[in-house]
Amino acid sequence: MAATEQELHEFREEVSAWMKVNKPADPDFLLPQSFMEVGDERQLEFLREWQFRLWSAGYLGMAWPKAYGGGGAEPVFQSIADQEMRRHNVPICFNVIGLGWAGPLIKDIGTEEAKAKYLKGILNAEDIWCQGFSEPDHGSDLGNAQTRAVREADQYVLNGQKIWTTMGNFAKYMILLARTNPEAERKYDGLSFFLSPMHVEGVETRPIRKITGEYGFTETFFTDARIPLDCLMGEEGQGWKIAMQTLQYERGAEAGAAGGLSMIRVTVQDMLDSLQGVCRDGEPVLEDPVVRDAVVQAIMEEKALMLGLRRMGIGPLNTDYPGSIALSSKLRASEVTRRLRQLAIGLQGAEGGLYVGDPAARQGGFWQRAYFNSFSATIGGGTSQVQANIVAEHILGLPK
Repeated sequence: MAATEQELHEFREEVSAWMKVNKPADPDFLLPQSFMEVGDERQLEFLREWQFRLWSAGYLGMAWPKAYGGGGAEPVFQSIADQEMRRHNVPICFNVIGLGWAGPLIKDIGTEEAKAKYLKGILNAEDIWCQGFSEPDHGSDLGNAQTRAVREADQYVLNGQKIWTTMGNFAKYMILLARTNPEAERKYDGLSFFLSPMHVEGVETRPIRKITGEYGFTETFFTDARIPLDCLMGEEGQGWKIAMQTLQYERGAEAGAAGGLSMIRVTVQDMLDSLQGVCRDGEPVLEDPVVRDAVVQAIMEEKALMLGLRRMGIGPLNTDYPGSIALSSKLRASEVTRRLRQLAIGLQGAEGGLYVGDPAARQGGFWQRAYFNSFSATIGGGTSQVQANIVAEHILGLPK
């Protein structure tokens, strides 16, 4: 039986009251703005404790089965909890690859043994997950992945390299795409999908320093690394199909994520608040008509994203191009986010050239750091160019 409006209202008040009391104080170090910037042990432990507290209170994984650590509730309750997290500006839930990609995949198509083994550890932040898809020599050509998985008796032997492995140095498990049949007629048919442990001999990670000066990504090297046969998900040769389903979760086109905030979201209003006191030619910058036109455009884009999410849940409004909003949401959201942050820096004038650590930087350099970090989202999960091709081919029906 669906929850009543009164029950949902009371739940929202309950969550809000909990957030007011339990929101952690800011530490004496920079927290990541998204799950792609967890670069040191202090950040990791702070966010791990916060995620555990959220889960223990019942506000994470609310729609996942109780048998695997979830709440067994209607998805609307998790949506309300997420809204209140955002409204109270609490820290992110860092284990996003587990909560949003690996977890929903295992929950939807995994064996009972896999569900029992992995899901609870994802929710309570005990087990961190990373993703092993991209490789140095193949860019966005995921179907051409060359990391090898060779079956020997009761094990698979891994050799190869992955890159842009978010939190690879902290992860216990990896969702891994590897080639089990290099002789397959179609390159896609030679790939298999693994739930691979990271803490085995022959797996090495090396941190990658980003333009922000921070870390969060690693290179991952496999040198005769041996993993059990039961790490294989599905059958050999089904890797491409399973990887595409995983990317549907990553790109927001499939439901099932456990909830929580994956990044600090900023709005046009946040930008306007940050620009109070900024002048251009002796006048407030926000009174410049050209600037006001740019701000209105940003407001329109932000509103369109919000309305698109609402429209996505209304079937009759999605009949012309079914799935179009879901499939295009990652492209639109990442590019709108980047443009907003770029606008915020540009409107700071000369102060826009300052960065984190400069005492004169506006808001401690928050917008500059946010702008640099925004490029991760335009690359991860498929670059904006790849996303545009997906929209063109799979929604509009245009030729390759």
